[in-house]
Amino acid sequence: QNPPTKRRPGRRQAVHSRTRVCLLPAAIFRMRVLSLAQGTRRASLRAQQLRPLSRALSTITGRPKSIDDQALQEQQRLGMNPRPGGLPEWVEMWGVDSFRKTGYVLAGLSAASVPLALGGHIAELLPVLLTGTTAGYWALGLKDIGQKSHTLRRNFPVMIHFRYLLEGIRPEIQQYLIEDEQKMVPYSRAMRNTIYSRAKMKIGADTHALGTRRDVYSPGYEWAGHSMFPEPMCDLDEARVLVGGPACKQPYSAALLNISAMSYGSLSGSAVSALNLGAKKGGFYHNTGEGGISKYHLLGADVVWNVGTGYFACGKNVEPPAFKGQREFDPELFAKNATRPEIKMIEIKLSQGAKPSHGGILPANKITPVIADARGLGPPPWSDCNSPPRHSAFSSPAGLMKFVAQLRELSGGKPIGFKMCVGRPEEFAALCHAMIDSGTVPDFITIDGGEGGTGAAPAEFQDSLGMPARDGLRFINSMLIGCNLRDQVKLIVAGKVYSGFALVRMLATGADLCNTARSMMFALGCIQALKCNSNHCPTGITTQQPHLESGLDVGTKALRVANYQEATVHSALEIIGALGCKSPKEVTSDMIYRRSATNGGYGVENYADLQAEAYFAKLPEGALVDPAKKDQLPPQYVGWWEKGGEIYKKAGTA
Repeated sequence: QNPPTKRRPGRRQAVHSRTRVCLLPAAIFRMRVLSLAQGTRRASLRAQQLRPLSRALSTITGRPKSIDDQALQEQQRLGMNPRPGGLPEWVEMWGVDSFRKTGYVLAGLSAASVPLALGGHIAELLPVLLTGTTAGYWALGLKDIGQKSHTLRRNFPVMIHFRYLLEGIRPEIQQYLIEDEQKMVPYSRAMRNTIYSRAKMKIGADTHALGTRRDVYSPGYEWAGHSMFPEPMCDLDEARVLVGGPACKQPYSAALLNISAMSYGSLSGSAVSALNLGAKKGGFYHNTGEGGISKYHLLGADVVWNVGTGYFACGKNVEPPAFKGQREFDPELFAKNATRPEIKMIEIKLSQGAKPSHGGILPANKITPVIADARGLGPPPWSDCNSPPRHSAFSSPAGLMKFVAQLRELSGGKPIGFKMCVGRPEEFAALCHAMIDSGTVPDFITIDGGEGGTGAAPAEFQDSLGMPARDGLRFINSMLIGCNLRDQVKLIVAGKVYSGFALVRMLATGADLCNTARSMMFALGCIQALKCNSNHCPTGITTQQPHLESGLDVGTKALRVANYQEATVHSALEIIGALGCKSPKEVTSDMIYRRSATNGGYGVENYADLQAEAYFAKLPEGALVDPAKKDQLPPQYVGWWEKGGEIYKKAGTA
């Protein structure tokens, strides 16, 4: 045969050559995938061969027959470990050697692409891209191998960053693609949608088609028992609650739903402004939080001033301080701010649900002129701002009652109360002893629940400290009834109040009115990005970065806050009328039902039964102070009352 004639490379061969070079990485990847597939197939065949032996061994050793130990070991040998939470299998097959081999291949491809590009066989941009990719690959990999802080980066250079990428976008993937409509982490999609639709006043968005999405037979499902003879919905003015006891000279008429404590600093100036203007438009109050009274709180709304342990806007630095950033109460500065016409009530913060008995410190280098003005820090240079876990103005239950009386006098007789998350029941019993003996009773008590939110707090404090809101409300309501003090004190509760039914449920449990913080943040546009503690809130709410804050339009968001509050209160009043009640005051605990896990999951409990038989049972009126009714007290209440008396006497009057 004649030898094949050599043909001069033409355009077609040049194209084929260029195609082969471009497809080389894809071919390498395909060979890798085929190798993995063959390994998986071999593992499956070997597992099938080992099953009879595995069953025999499990019979001899007495272990369950369902465990294929030998097959599992073979899978692990081939890098197919199904252990949850571990590295993906394709990452485990990577290593330093694989990194170097792949790097050499990339370097070879980069070098080979240069003459091909010069000869016009491939695009001129391809060598630049390959060289840049190779340089970045080696730079990142060598940096991973050289650092000593992360074992995974040393063992799996470059490839491990894919794991970090997936970890970084996991919350978004979970929220947008996986999360169940009813799963609360911390607010479910259904809860957020309710708030969004009401804030934006979307026509038809507040109604659902084809019935409820909830499983009405699952334990924990709750519903209200409507009346055959419903009442017309009462007017919004009739639903307001007058706060102020016998000693209060300036009682305040509060709305059923208000803005809970959120400080300027944890929230941006634009967010606080929108909340305040929304409260002004809707006729409900705005709680300042413990960060003082900023200019953003004074835009025209009714304000509840939260006085925390740092005494911001009502305190001064201690010289010399016993600890860093120590401050003390300043009566003159308090009187100056408390008599402002915008300030309607003063709330002494004892603790908050998200981080009870936990303080905080604001470093001096983070203090801005606006923050300094809000907290009453005076001119620079500023020192660290310390919010210790407890107050320095008092140290006992009797001392707290004296402080309440002092603030009432300095404010000109405005309603004075305190905010707390219930911890030890006997300590609240000690407060009740102090109220009875001193004759000083707070005008209101704000009950915060352990499920409350905050910008930043230790995980253990958020997850494992503090009594939940409804339990705390049930307990404090019962204690005040047992002391014959309930008529003098209004109870305000905060704890995931987001809908009309949630509000009515709190009223049935014993509340007079409600606060909400996170729901108002959702009305502002919060997307639950869970970045409140990072200063990178994408919606401009919990950040001090100007470029993020500027995206929040104050006028638009103020309107949405007012819309949400009005729609939610309207929904609550509709439910109250459906229950056969003429006003919120007529709502009782026997109107709310809950599905229990008894009787195969078909049990039903009434809130009145829960209050009668539960650990925090509802007491008869005066049962704690009337010896004739002592036999009606549950044993736990007897113990709390006696221990509370001992704490009250031992603590003194300071």
